[in-house]
Amino acid sequence: MSTQFFSKLSQNLIELLKDDEYYDIAIEVGEDPNVKIFHAHTNILCYRSPYLRRTIATNKKNNDNVLTHIRLPKISPEIFQIILMYIYGGILSLNGQNVSENLELLAVADQLQLQELVDYLQKYLIENKSMWIKQHFELTHRTSFQSSNLLELQQCCTDIMANTPEQVFSSLDFTSLPEKSLVSLIKRDDLQMKEIEVWENVLKWGLAKNQTIVSKPLDKWTDDDFKTIKNTLQHCIPLIRFYSLSPKDFLCKIYPYKKLLDQQLFESLLSSYMNPDSEPSDNNILLPRNIKIDEIIDTKIVNLNIISIIFRWINNVDYNSKYSYLRELYLPYKFKLILRGSRDGFTPTKFHELCDNKSNTITFIKVKGTDEILGGYNPLTWTPSGSYHQTMHSFIFSFKSKCNLKNAILSNVKDIDHTINNRVLNHGIFFGDDLMTWGSNIYNDYDHLYSKKLYYEKKIRDDDKFTIEDYEVFQIITKN
Repeated sequence: MSTQFFSKLSQNLIELLKDDEYYDIAIEVGEDPNVKIFHAHTNILCYRSPYLRRTIATNKKNNDNVLTHIRLPKISPEIFQIILMYIYGGILSLNGQNVSENLELLAVADQLQLQELVDYLQKYLIENKSMWIKQHFELTHRTSFQSSNLLELQQCCTDIMANTPEQVFSSLDFTSLPEKSLVSLIKRDDLQMKEIEVWENVLKWGLAKNQTIVSKPLDKWTDDDFKTIKNTLQHCIPLIRFYSLSPKDFLCKIYPYKKLLDQQLFESLLSSYMNPDSEPSDNNILLPRNIKIDEIIDTKIVNLNIISIIFRWINNVDYNSKYSYLRELYLPYKFKLILRGSRDGFTPTKFHELCDNKSNTITFIKVKGTDEILGGYNPLTWTPSGSYHQTMHSFIFSFKSKCNLKNAILSNVKDIDHTINNRVLNHGIFFGDDLMTWGSNIYNDYDHLYSKKLYYEKKIRDDDKFTIEDYEVFQIITKN
């Protein structure tokens, strides 16, 4: 068994730092008029800081009787005093410091390669000074990206930019962003900006790097000008989600800059916007960004990308296009949650209690043991009336997962006389006889769940039977 007496050790080393008898190195810190000379001990500095070890080795004299002298002009004496207390005694005191001084201390700790201190200060600032960081974002952002080692603070800044870009761009010269920072921002799925705004800001950033070109009208650009801007933006252009733009934005704001895009990409985009069923040449196209829109839907099963596709199908927007999932999010309505199986139960009784006499409903079913999502749209009301209900506007669908939208199956009504089958009380969801849930009695959980092809155009899954993990029923409502 060993016992550690760190407190006394720290106290003795701090006393050694203050003792002017045994030092062997002088450190001149700061710039006129704020300069101070500190006395310290080579061995301690070398073993605590790799940066100081290299600096001392470079400046050490051959004559042992000559005091080693080094200069650190870019560090303030006040900050270096705190650093020395940490190096000698393992003590860090932030009392009396404002946050900008904390940030300066972090930058100096990083310069001196004091990794333990760097890790602590990053965490301290992020967890305790988040409001200050937002209010002084430009300073924090600039400091964090001056080093490749301040990854946590960089991530914090990128998170802020992604979630509140309008606030950041109003206080930050966007064109001053380092390329690394810009790339880390625009590659994010949760960047809260319209895609055309992303493109316009990226283009603005690239032009700011080439002042001789930015002053020219676009119709005066030479091929070399386009080549220069294309080279400047070579790491940014692949991250723009061009397929998510509206046709108008593509025509007005992308087409004039077509020489910045690879020829194959431009031709694929042009074909896609002229013919919605044209298959894109790239199999790894990024989906639209996950824009946060308040109160669109409260769901545990789907995401806004799927909701956008459903709304397109309902309103016949790119209705027949196989690639509408690549377009910008289309969210003209909100969803009101009526029933959630994991919350309300899986019995026919609960279904009728909560869903009867409500029109324009969407059902999502999560298939147990898979990522598969099944569902259907009923523009009519659910009512156990003893007969089928007629409508041409109902449909059923399936998604392999909420991330795999390319292989979605939409199945429209084929037989209008058998669209909605909700004849008896032990029936739950019943789209014709093509997607159905029912129970042996009205009080037990569903024990019969089927997907077939009878009255709708397509079979939405391979196996007839499935087991339910959860399901949700929503009513579509108009936004205020």
